[in-house]
Amino acid sequence: MLGRNEEALRRQRDVYFGFLKLKGDQYRDTLREANNYASLLKRLKNFEEARSLLRKTVAVARSVLGKNDSLALKLRALYAEVLYEDPAATLHDLREAVTTFEDTERIVRRVFGGAHPITAGMGKALRNARAALRAREEAATGDVSSGFASLAIVL
Repeated sequence: MLGRNEEALRRQRDVYFGFLKLKGDQYRDTLREANNYASLLKRLKNFEEARSLLRKTVAVARSVLGKNDSLALKLRALYAEVLYEDPAATLHDLREAVTTFEDTERIVRRVFGGAHPITAGMGKALRNARAALRAREEAATGDVSSGFASLAIVL
């Protein structure tokens, strides 16, 4: 918030790697700090490093915490966000983001119910990822006019 992003990134990296060294990658607090670190990487548009960290962390979280755990779900959603918000995302990345959001949204709806704020946020993120995918697919096929309509949904 103070604009000292590089300092914040260094500190968050130190916290995450400190937990990793002290407790290992299967400790809930380490997974939480991985989420915090990846969130900051995403905010700073370091999508490649965030994606790499989350690929490993999501698998560990699902294995250790279970697929219905709120932190495991949050990590999956963050991974999907990193995929679709990356300007360099491929069509494959966008499709993976949509598939990840669809699966995660189903679990969130079952675990938390349709009225929960997490469920509403997940639904919005899924719509945005689908719109980004649609826009990219339409741009790839040359249908520019409908691509602009899809982009308007994302904004």
